[in-house]
Amino acid sequence: MNVKNTLAEKIAGEITLSPKPGQTIRKWREIFNVTQTDLSQHLKVSPSVICDYESGRRKSPGIQILKKIIEALIEIDEQKNDGMTMRRYQSFAKNDEGILDIMEYPYGIPTMKFIEEIHGTILTAPNTANLDKDIHGFTIIDSIKTISTLNATNYVHLYGWSTDRALIFVGVRFGRSPMIAIRIHPVKPSIVVYHKPADVDPLAIKLAEREKIPLVVTTLSLPILRKKLIQMNQE
Repeated sequence: MNVKNTLAEKIAGEITLSPKPGQTIRKWREIFNVTQTDLSQHLKVSPSVICDYESGRRKSPGIQILKKIIEALIEIDEQKNDGMTMRRYQSFAKNDEGILDIMEYPYGIPTMKFIEEIHGTILTAPNTANLDKDIHGFTIIDSIKTISTLNATNYVHLYGWSTDRALIFVGVRFGRSPMIAIRIHPVKPSIVVYHKPADVDPLAIKLAEREKIPLVVTTLSLPILRKKLIQMNQE
């Protein structure tokens, strides 16, 4: 896999198809840990140009300008960060153990809107979980397969490009193991969703409340749940 070309194509496609391309450009700039000033200097334009693109004050860039922006992000990553972002992409692209689906949203989706769209029921007590965050992506996880093989290295792959995401566990019986795994790892999701659990262990709810993570249950069929998750990417 040519990581540079594959990643460039992914970014270009996401920005081009995004209903809010400016916000999607900003998302990728932040993923690459590049400031507006660094990007503008590399492109030899004023920082206000980048700011105007990202805020939507300036018309979305055409293909040629977009190509230059993406090339600049990759080149800055190579020069300043030793290609860290590209290596990260290559790492989790190769490791899909237990991951049924993974997607990044082009911009943040409010947590309550996300919960409503998936017909979710919040199990955590009011005021114990942070519902103000935006969701920037989701990962659908085979609970049994993933938890049985999880270690510190492949756990990180569940998060894709952003930790501000929903971890959606399918095949859950009582939900204790996923929350224990989340509890002991320093990286936390914005929200945890159980798909059609047999029941939910009170300990799982308590652990979610301690971590201030909303714990949600959805009973939608998996195909409909996937469809709704993907549709949020297009709104």
